Amino acid sequence: MKRLWSLAVATALVFGPIAARADMKALEDAAKKEGELTWYVSHYTSEGAEELGAAFTKTYGIKVNVVRVTAQVAYQRVQQDIKNNQVICDVFSSTDLGHFVRLKAEGRLEKYVPENTPKIDEAFRNFDTDGYFHTTSAGQVVISYNSSKVKAEDAPKSWTDLLDPKWKGKVSTGHPGFSGYVGTWVLMMKKVYGWEYFDKLEKNKPQIGRSINDTVTALNSGERLVAAGADGSTLFSAARGNPLAVNYPIDGSVLIIAPSGIMKGTKHLNAAKLFMEYLYSIEASEINVRNFGIPMRDEVAPAKGAMPISKVKILKPTIAEADKGIPEVIEQWRDTFGN
Repeated sequence: MKRLWSLAVATALVFGPIAARADMKALEDAAKKEGELTWYVSHYTSEGAEELGAAFTKTYGIKVNVVRVTAQVAYQRVQQDIKNNQVICDVFSSTDLGHFVRLKAEGRLEKYVPENTPKIDEAFRNFDTDGYFHTTSAGQVVISYNSSKVKAEDAPKSWTDLLDPKWKGKVSTGHPGFSGYVGTWVLMMKKVYGWEYFDKLEKNKPQIGRSINDTVTALNSGERLVAAGADGSTLFSAARGNPLAVNYPIDGSVLIIAPSGIMKGTKHLNAAKLFMEYLYSIEASEINVRNFGIPMRDEVAPAKGAMPISKVKILKPTIAEADKGIPEVIEQWRDTFGN
């Protein structure tokens, strides 16, 4: 009996992984025949997205057409493709959860659960329990500032500090109508403080860009001194020698869960599946960390200067809150700020 049990264990250990490897080899071979894929992405900096695409191409010989735009522009492109009865985007990666809820409900996403899912941090697994979209990136909205013009002890420590009149004409933000990061931040500020928060912020006359990454440009130039900024793009710029720093707000950083999904009807289905597998690889996490993102894999340490997620007070919406709430706050934002 013992011998039979040992044989069963040995068989499972040997043939299980071999079967899995065979499946991945078949996927890789099929993907290489397709030769390319197009990726609409708003997750990373342009440099980070291009690096991920180039690394995938180097590994598999499959070209990645990287279209790095803000979340709302990416979604508008998808909607235009749908209107024209085209599937140009193979893998869609947005920072706006509502995009995936709507695309899933409309039957626009291909169901696929990456084989590498068990290898990522448990916090990021099974985001959509039906398997149509998956967490492939995460970041935070924090308080960022120009460290050459604002002393650390004087920098805002909480979101409500940005409402202080001393920051009038000195605050930078992105726009929730274009950036999923900003939309989620606005939603959470409304949830915690009510819309009165933005009525007060408007009195400080913030400079409003589109992407949340526009705050980096505003701070680097000295045109603005403090911002609601993305941790990754801010720390990335600081690592290049720019005078930027971040504070993790005492009232909570806003955690951004950024999913990816495969578009239904893609002509590059196998390449898209392989790319989803790659986004859960150690190499992809290492590239993400080099661009100051949060790694999906526990084997990869956080970026230099970044606080471990386990030590940060976090604010985050549910999928339902984001789906319903972000469109609402976009309209409220336009009513308040007039843009």
